[in-house]
Amino acid sequence: MKNISASRARRMIRGLWLMELSILLLAVTAAVWLRFLDDPESRGIFVQTAPVRTLLVAVVLTASMAAFGLYQAHGRLNRKEFGLRLGAAFAFGGIGLLVLYYLLPSTYIGRGVLTIALVLAFAGVYLFRVLVQYLVGAEVLKRRVLVLGAGGNADLINSTMRRRSDRESFNVVGFVPLPGQPVTVPAALHVDIGAGLWSTVRALNIHELVVAPDERRGGLPMAEMLVCAQRGVRVTDLPDFFEREAGLLRLNVVEPSSLIFSGGFDHSLPRRLSKRFFDVLAASALLLVAWPVMLLVALCVWLESGSPVLYRQVRVGQAGRDFELVKFRSMRPDAEADGVARWASKGDDRTTRVGAFIRMARLDELPQLFNVLRGDMSFVGPRPERPQFVARLDRELRYYSVRHSVKPGLTGWAQLRYPYGASTHDAGEKLKFDLFYVKNHGLLFDLMIMLQTVQVVLFRQGAR
Repeated sequence: MKNISASRARRMIRGLWLMELSILLLAVTAAVWLRFLDDPESRGIFVQTAPVRTLLVAVVLTASMAAFGLYQAHGRLNRKEFGLRLGAAFAFGGIGLLVLYYLLPSTYIGRGVLTIALVLAFAGVYLFRVLVQYLVGAEVLKRRVLVLGAGGNADLINSTMRRRSDRESFNVVGFVPLPGQPVTVPAALHVDIGAGLWSTVRALNIHELVVAPDERRGGLPMAEMLVCAQRGVRVTDLPDFFEREAGLLRLNVVEPSSLIFSGGFDHSLPRRLSKRFFDVLAASALLLVAWPVMLLVALCVWLESGSPVLYRQVRVGQAGRDFELVKFRSMRPDAEADGVARWASKGDDRTTRVGAFIRMARLDELPQLFNVLRGDMSFVGPRPERPQFVARLDRELRYYSVRHSVKPGLTGWAQLRYPYGASTHDAGEKLKFDLFYVKNHGLLFDLMIMLQTVQVVLFRQGAR
């Protein structure tokens, strides 16, 4: 099926918003009828003042959905990712409505009506999106990408992303070999721009150009690239393309200048205050819920292998400062009797029976909530490493020290995207995701990571 143009994609998004706005309006109306099913008189009173209040609910929820990236012209999420984002959007929208009701009591629609409406609206929007994808087809919502370059850098797209483009939000139409530069991408994937770059872009209905030369000096058709940019075609550098599409920074293509001038790394006062507030609120809430479980875990550890119940270990935190991390002990007391630091391995014989379970269930991490409250750690961030490992990794891995520009976290982006690591190679792979988080962290991103962490814990992924 031929891909849609950028303008038509925008019209589709507007239509999608209008349809989902209608679904939300119907959900609130249905909630009113269900809530007052046995009380027609109250329902009649409510209906008289309902239109404005009903529209307000729909507008706030769709605005929250837009804030969570659910109305991007060429965005494509699988059903699990969409469900998570939609749930987060409804949670934030619901909180926003409660605040609004407190400030403007006349807009309040009632606790029962709001709860029913949110449930109906979530189900309606989710099923509608599934239906749209089935009827319209996933391919028409993808961006068509043309890569400028056919050497080693361009082949990274071909080898790591193009072959699984059925799961991506883009289609790679082809690769343009650049004069005087090596060619690695197979000739069958080459695109000839003899008629001119803009003419080729227009003929192939290209939405985005990805600039991926092996050598930046010379070879790039800068004047024609400018024409494409002026006419609405997005022009993206290779590191930025990987960052956006894969959620990581590829260390072999990222230059220091692209990090320095990226505009990321938000350490402003509002961000620091909002993150600290988020950390204290989340850690306190989890402690209130988890303290009985923590007492039970402590008892089980003590019954199996005695004291100490807690394990204290020095880790490296923000700005390279050391702090003492606290966990429930999951290994024998003499696990490192020789004084040599070791990563935990799969099936590690140093792990106790209780330790194996609490590691798998992530219960051994719960005492770190006190590290969060003390300010040594954040709820979300890169996992803290031991000084012995940090000294080695800092020598062997490019940009490793950059991850220490934020507080380490109880959970994080790398933990979600890469399984438990027990080698320098694994540390390098996780670093790609850690740097993405350091560069792009924000309150909404933290919330998304927390929601996905719940899924990881429930399905016991990645623990050792």
